[in-house]
Amino acid sequence: MRRVLILTASYGSGHNEAARCVASELARRGIEPIVLDHFRDVVHPLFDRATRAAYLMLLRHAPAIWGMAYALGDRLASDSPLTFGASRVGARALGATLDRLAPDAVVTVHATPALAMAVLARAGRRVPRHTTVITDFVAHSQWVAPDIDRYCVAADEVGHDLVARGIPRGRVVVTGVPVRADFAAAPDSAEARRALGLPADIPVVLAMAGSWGSVGRLPDVAHVLARTSRPIVGVLVAGHDRELRRSLERIAGGTPLRVFGFVPELHRLMAAADLIVTKAGGMTLAEAMALEVPLLFYGSLPGQERRNERFAAAAGVALVARGRDDLDRVLDRALRDPGLLDHLRAAMRARRRPDAAHVIVDLVLADARTRAQR
Repeated sequence: MRRVLILTASYGSGHNEAARCVASELARRGIEPIVLDHFRDVVHPLFDRATRAAYLMLLRHAPAIWGMAYALGDRLASDSPLTFGASRVGARALGATLDRLAPDAVVTVHATPALAMAVLARAGRRVPRHTTVITDFVAHSQWVAPDIDRYCVAADEVGHDLVARGIPRGRVVVTGVPVRADFAAAPDSAEARRALGLPADIPVVLAMAGSWGSVGRLPDVAHVLARTSRPIVGVLVAGHDRELRRSLERIAGGTPLRVFGFVPELHRLMAAADLIVTKAGGMTLAEAMALEVPLLFYGSLPGQERRNERFAAAAGVALVARGRDDLDRVLDRALRDPGLLDHLRAAMRARRRPDAAHVIVDLVLADARTRAQR
């Protein structure tokens, strides 16, 4: 095998992070990874910018509409006329890209390029072996197509759901969501705290909401942490959002809360925490499970995040707070009940899959060896 094409999309940071993890593992084994953003690099940069702007606007100002669209999409087949050709977006251009790059295999980490690959296969076009990696802990109809060769999924429950939706069992492999090697080999809590200058004997609560924190409810969390009577170290991560960072700094003024912007080595902060308060992004859930750091979900967006939240609560790996008063109560309970946090860690330990990227690349390379022998 010479090269593998990895197709991603910049709708949330999780898809791109999963793509980078798979690419890094391929490169480590001497295989050339080619990572393309399906909407920007295959369809058109203007299409990418316009659709991403609309997506972020919905999440910030009308998340309920996004939630309804997500739920409606799950009720429709991926090739339904009511999806207005979403499954075919970029399919023709992707065919030309495959001709130009001639990859030995394709990995997709977003539903749209996965469906575009399926459209090409269904049209009788000769395409490389195709593996798609679902980056949330839920299945969704717009990721389901009979011509996808393999699904790599986060958990057994996602696999069961795909099989129930008609995907043959042999095409579904429970690998986990690929996370960076840093999360598999992160320092223990005590070492991480020493490196970050955090006290060893006071609970550390890390609050974040993805790379663009403004789509979460971090100010609510900051207010709750700022007024708690319990001795804690509160760490707030605003990501790339400078306005949010300034707002959090105003809330934190005169308190022991610490505010950061984007943190490249987030695994160190996460490893230092006793509890992470965040919304339920699929990548965040996978990373916290890899580190075995308890989660309290708050401010999850309608759609995939709410479904990730339900999965995590049912699996016993996270607590959930619905409103601000509920957040105060659940946070207080978690901090005064070490046994509860131990229970969450044990559930994470049973489900964590920090080697997902390694397993996925093993499967992709095995396909190549099989094809070479034919």
